[in-house]
Amino acid sequence: MAGLATDDLCWQVEEACLNAWPSPRHALVHGYLLRAAGGSSKRINSCNPLRGAGDPDAAITASEAIYAGLGQRPIFRVPDIATQMLPGLERRGYRAIGETRTLYRDLDECSEAEVTVAPAPSLEWLAIRNAVSGHHAETARTFRMVTEAILLPRAFVSVEGPDGIGAICFGVRAGALLVIESVAVPEALRRHGFARKAVAGLMRWGAETGASAVCLQVEDSNSAAITLYQSLGFERELYRYHYRVRD
Repeated sequence: MAGLATDDLCWQVEEACLNAWPSPRHALVHGYLLRAAGGSSKRINSCNPLRGAGDPDAAITASEAIYAGLGQRPIFRVPDIATQMLPGLERRGYRAIGETRTLYRDLDECSEAEVTVAPAPSLEWLAIRNAVSGHHAETARTFRMVTEAILLPRAFVSVEGPDGIGAICFGVRAGALLVIESVAVPEALRRHGFARKAVAGLMRWGAETGASAVCLQVEDSNSAAITLYQSLGFERELYRYHYRVRD
């Protein structure tokens, strides 16, 4: 990934992250990607600017109409690299929530980690993900739809704990860029190093399959996860994004 201008790198990461968390139901609206998968994830139920996006006011108006027709509240995702929707959203009374960091590092060295790597999630893997997410049937259903919609090379990693799986995560490789997603640890097993092993194992898979850099997105309020990622070498922040919603 060396040699890319900052703007190009940010957009390459942004596009890779969209591909790593795809919505099976979406539409292009005036150069914006409107996603409406259902469930609780705002990423796959929001309108997102694309590189070279068009008229923001037309996109906002059209998106509001589409979401209303679907019975969903309008959500707009605003990355720092494309803020053209902000004036129109603020005029309409949308407020900011969910600020998220986009972190990045080169894959120069990867430590050894005893992990299980699979091309699809096992039932036990999905059970851990569902438990950490709160045992919501709709959230579990939507997550299955998302993972089944991924078109790029992917890997689902798990680490053994004392009585089963101790941590999970998955990754998607977009060319030379690995995107890390869904790092989860059962509450009783947190702060025992299982998440570190899972991420390290995923990064090794990425390096072995052709990735030279890795990125992830983490909510700014998740201080424990940010500390973990910083300890794993994610010291470079590319940009942030937040959502706009209206009460």
